[in-house]
Amino acid sequence: MSSKIWLSSPHLSGNEMKYIDEAFKTNWIAPLGPNVNAFENELGEYLNVKHVAALISGSSAIHLALIILGIKSGDEVLVSSFTFSATVNPIVYQGAIPILIDSEEDTWNMSPDLLEEAIVDRLSKGKKPKAIIVVHLYGMPAKIDEIFSIAKIYDIPVIEDAAEALGSKYKGKPVGTFGDMGILSFNGNKIITTSGGGALISDNIEYVNQARFLATQARDNAPYYQHSHIGYNYRMSNILAGIGRGQLEVIEERVKQRRENYNFYYEHLKFPGISFLTEIEECFSNRWLTTILVDPIKTGGVTSSDLRLGLEKQNIESRPLWKPMHLQPIFRNYPSYLNGVSERLFDLGLCLPSGSNLSATDKNEIYSFIKLILSEKKIHDINF
Repeated sequence: MSSKIWLSSPHLSGNEMKYIDEAFKTNWIAPLGPNVNAFENELGEYLNVKHVAALISGSSAIHLALIILGIKSGDEVLVSSFTFSATVNPIVYQGAIPILIDSEEDTWNMSPDLLEEAIVDRLSKGKKPKAIIVVHLYGMPAKIDEIFSIAKIYDIPVIEDAAEALGSKYKGKPVGTFGDMGILSFNGNKIITTSGGGALISDNIEYVNQARFLATQARDNAPYYQHSHIGYNYRMSNILAGIGRGQLEVIEERVKQRRENYNFYYEHLKFPGISFLTEIEECFSNRWLTTILVDPIKTGGVTSSDLRLGLEKQNIESRPLWKPMHLQPIFRNYPSYLNGVSERLFDLGLCLPSGSNLSATDKNEIYSFIKLILSEKKIHDINF
């Protein structure tokens, strides 16, 4: 069996060690330090955003954003249903209520129509939502103009979950920079990684200063340890920020490589029943993961699960699309505004190997096995 082809593995640039070595030479092994300051500045320059707080995860960034907006127990927060649970979990950390909004077909992100329907309905029940969390799924920008227009009409702040979308743009502007706050993730499977890490970004200096304060255990400005607020241990370490600096140097190359993966699959997998998420005019996707829909009516009965299991037999990792939050046992009883789109996508969808370190041989091998599986009608009939 060949070596494993991963869905999206870390891809080091070779530049990381100079920053890590410097941290060791200067004994900056503790949290914070010169690499953290520099990483925040360099990330801000790349995104053209004024202020950045480097944190331990994207989840911690969402959590802090909610605290900064004053989200408390019993408050309602509108959030994309078609996402990873880390988008929604911090709402529950605060004792607040997630209001789950289904997707639209063009970008697979939050439906503006359902968003407004939900706002009107919650207002009719005497509950004005306190925030909107919109996700840029798989690197594809959401319909920002429509969503932000609705948010403005009803005076609701917006948090952008751009965890999967560093390098993506809407009308030429980086996603994550439109909202009151944006969040990023540098988890090991993301387009660049700090091993584990994230960031909160904003043009509002008060928000970012508050995030830094809360993320360092909310220690008051005193010569002794005094605390007037509940704080968190959410700040990124100097070592991890050094990894991030080396990774950020190659972000444009990584976006190019991910988009080349998508183009390869799009050109080669022209089979009945296989379809792709394409960019609408305003959107530029980093193509963090290449996703396909597999319609068994048109493939002769082959499903996305058949493809996934067939690839798994060949040591090739793929995975289903996110299971919508309104179908998750922990979230299914929360209010939701649905149109069936995300459930259909979950039923038919598959994420293909998309790492920026995929070789031409890897991609050709993936294509060959998908072609073989599709040609056989039934996965269990294939004699690999």
